[in-house]
Amino acid sequence: MPTITVRNVPPDIRDRLAAKAALRGQSLQEFLRLYLIESASKPTVEEIFERARKRLDADPSRLTTEKILKYRDADRE
Repeated sequence: MPTITVRNVPPDIRDRLAAKAALRGQSLQEFLRLYLIESASKPTVEEIFERARKRLDADPSRLTTEKILKYRDADRE
């Protein structure tokens, strides 16, 4: 497995990360490894918007703004 080295981490940040790891009963290395895996697995905001644009392009809404507001108002009554 590849190794990643992060240099010049401020001591207070390293200490805060180590404290978070300790609260979870993990080593700092394990905490950071899992954090990186989780972070890399989540889509970025840009990716989420791109997926939404593609879905909208593939199947545009047939509801007009007026219909949406009419349905909203009917639900409130």
